Amino acid sequence: MKSYDLIGDIHGQADELTQLLELLSYKKTNNIWQHQNRKVIFLGDFIDRGAQQREVIDIVRPMVENGFALSVMGNHEYNAIAYFTENDKGGHYREHNEKNIKQHKAFLKAYEKHPEEYRDVIEWFKTLPLWLDLEGLRVIHACWDFDLIKKIGKSLEDGILKKSSDKSTIEFRAIETLLKGKEIPLPDGQIFYDKDDNPRDHIRIKFWQKDAKTYKDLFIGPSDALQYIPDTPVEKDYSVSYPSNDKPLFVGHYWMEGEIKPLTENITCIDYSVAKEGGKLVAYRWDGEQKIKKSNFIFVNRVS
Repeated sequence: MKSYDLIGDIHGQADELTQLLELLSYKKTNNIWQHQNRKVIFLGDFIDRGAQQREVIDIVRPMVENGFALSVMGNHEYNAIAYFTENDKGGHYREHNEKNIKQHKAFLKAYEKHPEEYRDVIEWFKTLPLWLDLEGLRVIHACWDFDLIKKIGKSLEDGILKKSSDKSTIEFRAIETLLKGKEIPLPDGQIFYDKDDNPRDHIRIKFWQKDAKTYKDLFIGPSDALQYIPDTPVEKDYSVSYPSNDKPLFVGHYWMEGEIKPLTENITCIDYSVAKEGGKLVAYRWDGEQKIKKSNFIFVNRVS
């Protein structure tokens, strides 16, 4: 069985990525970071937010293309593809509105003087799989939903992009869940504001939480938003089943804070908010164990 080092969301923080690779004993040979006995698995979300957008891609892409790393697609790569790709209505699959331009600002600026390189990076993003089901472990950016995974292809090259832009399709629901997390509506038209000050009438939930009873129990998101989430019972069953005796599952996406530890015995998130001040870039060193070990997490603090 192979040994992997799983690395969480990077978001344009190349200095931290370099530090983490060095800490994991990867070395740069022929301008490519590599390890003699191990591979990296990236959890996606290479782009947006940080100041080193191109630098991150210049590290990650050669590793993947030369067999020293694997990667899944993050929601930010998906959004970048949709923002770039024209639809049949004279627009783009992701609207060029103020909110979306703001989210992509760092990525767009990094490539604004390099249009061919920008196009090429988008084409590379399209090759990233939506999930990995490997010997001994599974990897997905946000949420493993067996039912949705069975119903769609593994790659955007299977025609998913066009279908997933239509909110009435299973492809839309699949992308929203697999890459962005399971969401449920708040009761009685209630809203809260996310970290980018966008109003939300749905909350992202801890799909791994088996004993949650209320909206507040289920909510995962900015800690300062928790006060706006109702502490009332959730009447409908929104759970996503991932058996406790199944392969370990690795996700990113959730902007975790505080102590780095598994979510359950066989599920862990390795996104610890390196994109914001005080965050960390986290890796998990996996050697075939079927129960996630707290001692196998390795991290570097945000430096810039």
